[in-house]
Amino acid sequence: MKILCLLLLLMLSFASFSQTSQRTLSDGKLYDIINSVSSERIEADITTLANFGTRNTFSDTVSNTRGIGAARRFIKNEFETISKDCNNCLNVFYQKYFVKAEGNDRVSQDTWIVNVAAVQKGSKYPNRYIIMSGDIDSRNSDGSDFTKDAPGANDNASGMAGAIEAARVLSNYKFESSIIYLGLSGEEQGLFGGKGFADYAKAQDWEIIGVFNNDMIGNIKGVDGVISNRDFRIFSEPVPPTETEHERQMRRFYGGEVDGISRQLARYVYKTTKTYMPEMNPMMIYRLDRFGRGGHHRPFNDLGWAGIRIMEAHENYNQQHQDIRTENGIEYGDKLKFVNFDYAAKLTAVNAINLASLAWAPPAPKNVAIGGVVEPSTKLKWDKVDGAIGYKIYWRDTTSPTWDHSRYVGNVSEFTLDGIVIDNYFFGVAAIGENGFESVVVFPNSVFR
Repeated sequence: MKILCLLLLLMLSFASFSQTSQRTLSDGKLYDIINSVSSERIEADITTLANFGTRNTFSDTVSNTRGIGAARRFIKNEFETISKDCNNCLNVFYQKYFVKAEGNDRVSQDTWIVNVAAVQKGSKYPNRYIIMSGDIDSRNSDGSDFTKDAPGANDNASGMAGAIEAARVLSNYKFESSIIYLGLSGEEQGLFGGKGFADYAKAQDWEIIGVFNNDMIGNIKGVDGVISNRDFRIFSEPVPPTETEHERQMRRFYGGEVDGISRQLARYVYKTTKTYMPEMNPMMIYRLDRFGRGGHHRPFNDLGWAGIRIMEAHENYNQQHQDIRTENGIEYGDKLKFVNFDYAAKLTAVNAINLASLAWAPPAPKNVAIGGVVEPSTKLKWDKVDGAIGYKIYWRDTTSPTWDHSRYVGNVSEFTLDGIVIDNYFFGVAAIGENGFESVVVFPNSVFR
């Protein structure tokens, strides 16, 4: 009996050591990624993009020194250089979308919207994609004016430089799922680049599991007087616009008004950031985008995919969509001098560790059911997924924005949380990989008795 107990104790100790070492290994990778992001390289890329003078959608496409054509060739060349350094690990290409002036108020002439993509294929789930995007184009006070300068240093050379830098860093690793580093055009005229690429992804039958739209990640001095190099916002819509009437009715009776797939992606970014970059202050904003405005994650949301916007918390409107000038002592225009490159590097690191975590994680459970009506316990069951060695149940107060409680339940497909009443909390389930990385939490999508 003593020998049996000793063996059992040794087995439990080994299991605990194994889980701890896996967690330490995954932690180490993410800290290495954070430390590898270079503010100097980001500064160089933002400077190059801003020095093209204007990147207006309708600007010069032939010159090598000015206009959107020069900008997209520079971005493509950077991605190709990165690919050469990682043994051609990136598939780099242009993706085009033709937009007509007729019927589009902000399109002054028929034009090709040209995106630049770099795809890092996953080893195990090559058709599962996580996207980090920035915008190529810029504008001044008149969005159709393609002759005057519009350097767009923060809006949005900062987000574009972040995507290039994330590619530089993450191309040194191999992932199970695929990552796309993406430069989108035509944002200022109506999110045309995002629409074109989202339609392209749908035609390729890609499974998009998350879109990180980075639009303005370089300003720390707000027009309201607040200065902070730690705060940033994560915008996410509450539920997908593609939900069915049945799903809407379920929400009415079972909850989930703030638990759509984009909101879960926002919570994932929040948790990862608070864990590995505790000096940062992620602010989850319960809105698709800024009040009445739009971003390049929306076209992906429109097709039913999870997408969020990551951006600075304190904007300066004097430096957005403005002709370069000085009036009444106020300096207007989106100039290099207003960009904080260290802050842009921090938000790039936020993106990079979340891209990596998702790309290393197993797929999220697709079918999660919940039960426990008029019972003293909550029951959950789900379909097991490939690559998961276990599952974690999360729950939170119905008024809490974050998943505050969790329990690892092992490699099972159902579990009962004794003493936790279903009426008082919201619940979700995540899959855990052997490497310790977790999927996004999945809110229950069916009910059982």
